[in-house]
This record gives sequence, C-alpha cells and structure tokens, in this order.
Amino acid sequence: MTKKTVKDVNVKEKKVLVRCDFNVPLKEGAVADDTRIRATLPTIEYLMKHRAGVVLCSHLGRPKAKPDAKLSLRPVAKRLTELLKVGVGMLDDCIGDEVESAVTALKPGEVLLLENTRFHEGEKSNDPDFAAKLAKGFDLFVNDAFGTAHRAHASTEGVAHHLPGSAGFLMAREVEALTHLRDNPAKPVAALFGGVKISDKIGTIEAFINKSEVLLVGGGMANMFLKVKGLEIGSSFIEKEGLDTAEKIMKKAEDKLILPEDVVIAPQIRENAEHKTVPVNEISSGWKIVDIGPVSVDLFINTLGKMKTVIWNGPLGVFETVPFDRGTKAIARGLAGLDAEVYIGGGDSGAAVHQAEVAHKMTHVSTGGGAFLEFLEGKPLPCLTVLQDK
Repeated sequence: MTKKTVKDVNVKEKKVLVRCDFNVPLKEGAVADDTRIRATLPTIEYLMKHRAGVVLCSHLGRPKAKPDAKLSLRPVAKRLTELLKVGVGMLDDCIGDEVESAVTALKPGEVLLLENTRFHEGEKSNDPDFAAKLAKGFDLFVNDAFGTAHRAHASTEGVAHHLPGSAGFLMAREVEALTHLRDNPAKPVAALFGGVKISDKIGTIEAFINKSEVLLVGGGMANMFLKVKGLEIGSSFIEKEGLDTAEKIMKKAEDKLILPEDVVIAPQIRENAEHKTVPVNEISSGWKIVDIGPVSVDLFINTLGKMKTVIWNGPLGVFETVPFDRGTKAIARGLAGLDAEVYIGGGDSGAAVHQAEVAHKMTHVSTGGGAFLEFLEGKPLPCLTVLQDK
C-alpha cells in the first residue's frame, strides 16, 4: 500500500471526516443487510479509541439531488449505535450551519453521521464548492469506501483536495488483496464472470484472457455467447451491443472459454414461476434463461477445482428471484471447498457467498463492484489516487 492509511497520521483530538459506503438495502425502515456497515467498523473504532472526533458520511440509493425520507441514513445511524454500543448522533443534512456547529461541539471519541450526500446536486458532479462545504471544520479526511472509489464525487474525491486524505482499514485491505490478485496471482488462474451486461466487464474480461488458463461465463452475459454460437435463446435478455463484443472475446479466448451446458428456463421472471432445466440447444421459443443448470454447476466447479486462483464476479442467474438463485448459491458453496485462493467481486456475488454462509471461507470478498473490476483492469481509481502518498 503506497498511500497513507489512518495509522500513518496523528488523529488524536482531530476532527475526522470519514467517507463510508453505507449504501445498504433497507426494508420497512430498517437495515436489511449490514455487511457494508460492519466492514468499516474497524476504522471507526480505531478513530474512537485514539480520541478523534468522528463524523461519517455516505450516499444511499439514487435520490434526485433532493431530500427523500425513504433514502435517509437514519436507519444506518440506529444500526451503528447497536454495533458500536455508543450513541451515534444523526444530523439532518451534510453541510450547513447545523453541521458546522455539531462538528465544533464534537468531543474526542464521539461519532456523528451526516445525512445522505446525494441529497445535494453538487455530490455527483463533484462540485468544488460543495466539497469545500463538506470539508469545513475538519482536520483530516479518511476514505473507507472502496465500493465508490472509481467515482470522483464530492464526498469521495473532492474533499481530499481540501483535507489531508488517508485510507481506512477497509480501503487498505481491498487494495492490498486486489493488487496481489492483479499483479501476482498463484497459477493456474481462472476467471468466472456472470451478471447481465458484458459491456460493464469487457475491460476486465480482456485483461484476464491473457492472465487466466480458463474463462467461464454464465448469467445473462452467457446469452450473448450462446446467441453468437447460433443457438436459440428464446426471449432471454440480450445486450445487442454486446453481441459483437462476445464474438471478439470468443475469438481471443479460443479454447479457454467455457459456457453453460444446461440452463433453467421460465416463461416469465417471478418468484416460484413455472420453470424447467434443459440443455442449451433445447431452449424453447418464448422462454427465458434464468439460471444455470446442475450439469453446468458441476462443470464449472470441476474446472475451477484444478486452479490455484479463482476470481468470480456476477451472479449466474436471476439471483434476486427464488428459485433462480440456486445456481449462484451452488457455485458459492462449491468455491468454498476449493484448494485455491478465491476472490469474490462485490454486488450479488458478495451477497451470494454471505447468504450461502461461506464468505469466511473465501480469500477475499470485495465490497466493490465497479471499483473491483476497474482496479483489476488496471485503471487508476480517482478516490485512491487523490490520497496522500506514504
């Protein structure tokens, strides 16, 4: 790690603004999955222990640059209070007189949470004036939000132009693990990609064509490859601009590429819908591919079992809809049993290993989706670049 971490700076009696990734799912006004909150607790607890005044900020969801009660961070403040076992104050905004007064009055070891940064238009546009207002009253900035490190927003990149910035423990751990994966993986290497859009992952896929011995593709992405091969895919999702990309990848990957051999299909995507498992050359017209089948699960796991490093990003089916989550969860359980270093990309892949209760058996489960992919592709992450060098 070439950037300063929170351990490299004096935080005692400093007012510290910490960018976290609290973009968590909510259900009935409560946090439904606190994985991302727990991930940043070591940084918060370190700052509290070393007598910093800690102020946390984050975005949540996609509000239209104005307050939205459904996307308030208040449920996060409640969960933080439970996890930290101390009261976490919640403010009604992230800038302004109320925030400045609260920061001034903040005592060492106390914790406050600012309201959703995306309630302001200046957040996503990385407006310098908004960033300056966010930074007002603070001595230091700590970025512990790896999941947003590829996006130069005011609270992730902009404030680091106004305050000395360092990485939190989560950010540092992500960078160290993924640097090893990108630059010095144990060989042989395999990459497993799922999800819907091939365009989101083309750079990473191309990077791993050369690095890996095997490239496996499932999920909605596989539809494009099956279509290019001339197979009937019914009414399955197709990213039309992805067909040319799939064809190029097939030519580059040659005999490295492995696709599903059987799939689960359904006439419609809804919970417990009618469905059946068929070989990929027997997909009915009007039906949709919604998951990989058991033959494909076995094929993928047996192939990956010969590897020393495995990277997985993207679900292998319509993971959010039961029972079309079975293939993805079966892959998660299969990966947990491998004698290999296994790296999991964020989003649904991370959710799958947690739901299958095997996350602790993985080498690294990233909190980033887009950031995970761009880092492995070799792109500089703006929110990491702007932090202080050691």
